[in-house]
Amino acid sequence: MPFQKEKIQEENFERLRREMVHSQLERRNITDQRVLEVMRKVPRHKFVPERMRGEAYDDHPLPIGKGQTISQPYMVAIMTELLGLRGEERVLEIGTGSGYQLAILAELAREAFSVERFGPLADQARARLRELGYRNFEIRAGDGTLGWPERAPFDGIIVTAGSPDVPAPLVEQLSEGGRLVIPVGEERHQELYRVVKEGGGTRKEYFGGCVFVPLVGEHGWEVG
Repeated sequence: MPFQKEKIQEENFERLRREMVHSQLERRNITDQRVLEVMRKVPRHKFVPERMRGEAYDDHPLPIGKGQTISQPYMVAIMTELLGLRGEERVLEIGTGSGYQLAILAELAREAFSVERFGPLADQARARLRELGYRNFEIRAGDGTLGWPERAPFDGIIVTAGSPDVPAPLVEQLSEGGRLVIPVGEERHQELYRVVKEGGGTRKEYFGGCVFVPLVGEHGWEVG
């Protein structure tokens, strides 16, 4: 009976994922088929606290501890789509959190790296991704605003926290033609940008307002 109950629960979560992709992503013009397929696949409910699993596929962020959140599904989708991944890239995430965004990146890129400020969250995410079978990723604890120079350059970088400006080290660690997706603005409200590195400079594109937890570090907000 416990096995049967678990099977029914997983089938229900699978149905909720399909509904999430259709109502929250496709209806909001997320069109990258690889992104849509991966978000139908990755079990988001396994990246949230057990008591909140019933809300895992709802249209809002959820707290995961240490003052951090797992982003709204739509925000995960649009930020991932803006990277334009095709499968051979090396990508960096700043702000591992629960590991959900990293799982999405690991599905879509050749190698995925992530830096998390809180060591316990980094450890939990690492264990969770390994349990789910991911092997093409690395996580370390540290100051994400400094990037991961030992693993650079990256074809894409995604920042899952709001920054007062675009951290220079992250731009430096982009490969030519690489893309950085980052929320920039005030502590309580930001604007989403894609920064493309090309021809010795950068091109900045705007994609609307958003709200993320603050990006804390040497090139972000001070610890408060």
